[in-house]
Amino acid sequence: MNFFSNIDIKPLPQSISYKDKILLMGSCFTEHIGNNLHDLKFNVLQNPNGILFETASVCSSLNHYLDNKQYKAEELQQLNELWFSWDHHSRFSNPNPTLALKGINESQQQAHTYIKEADWLIITLGSSFVYRLKESNSFVANCHKAPGTWFEKYLITISEQIELLDNTIHRLFYSNPKLKIIFTISPVRHLRDGVVDNNRSKARLIETVHHLVNKFDRLYYFPAYELVIDVLRDYRFYDIDLAHPNYAATQFVMEHFAEFAFDKATQDLMKEIKQLVTARNHKPFHPESNQHRQFLKQQYEKTVSLATAHPHLDWTAELEYFSE
Repeated sequence: MNFFSNIDIKPLPQSISYKDKILLMGSCFTEHIGNNLHDLKFNVLQNPNGILFETASVCSSLNHYLDNKQYKAEELQQLNELWFSWDHHSRFSNPNPTLALKGINESQQQAHTYIKEADWLIITLGSSFVYRLKESNSFVANCHKAPGTWFEKYLITISEQIELLDNTIHRLFYSNPKLKIIFTISPVRHLRDGVVDNNRSKARLIETVHHLVNKFDRLYYFPAYELVIDVLRDYRFYDIDLAHPNYAATQFVMEHFAEFAFDKATQDLMKEIKQLVTARNHKPFHPESNQHRQFLKQQYEKTVSLATAHPHLDWTAELEYFSE
């Protein structure tokens, strides 16, 4: 008896390798993917503007990276003793406007350089709801706990999202002809919008993305949303808030992403690296014991062997830890 729906996920025609540069953009689920890839020593840059949930903010940010936009002091706002940008996540906010601007522009410059050389762009869209600041009639990426009366909430249409992404993709491919793009839809449920409107929002994202994937070469879709919603389809795979997939669910998605994105040789190397990362994170009960020292010696020898075979990867942290 089969208790799970089957999704036929075709692997990428060209696999992602350890020599590739990967830019990740989008919702908080983007960071599950990005953190996992970073831990496994892939060359990644994730969310240079911080977490972005919807299409308008993702497209605006990508265009700013291409233009190498540098923000000016007058573009910052102040609220609740913090200086911030409407285009950026609150992780860039700072009580000192000079430091806030410095962090924003350093990230912009890094993204501008990286996007010109990136091999892959992974975009995870989370919502079709956008917030427009009434004062300027412009979309914001983050409301920064400002009063709700400052904003107009709007469910952006499929055609509007297609137009935004279509224009941005053309610019990306013109600027970087080798770039390939993977779209995913976040399985995080935006319950503050209500179950019905959350489903309407996700449906618009799915239709938008598939329209573009069918239109462009070098665009691909990975069904992270469907793996959680239609394959796992159980609240035991969510955290206590019933909105965010838990560790088991995200690992399930990452296992399928590995099969989708990487060839066997890369997956084998990923498994070896994961073993080393797990060993480095191990907290010994008796760090001065001979048994633990022997464990460190064995892991150090494994690291040296892998570093010799793959010198383009950074093994500094493992070599320093295991050499103790």
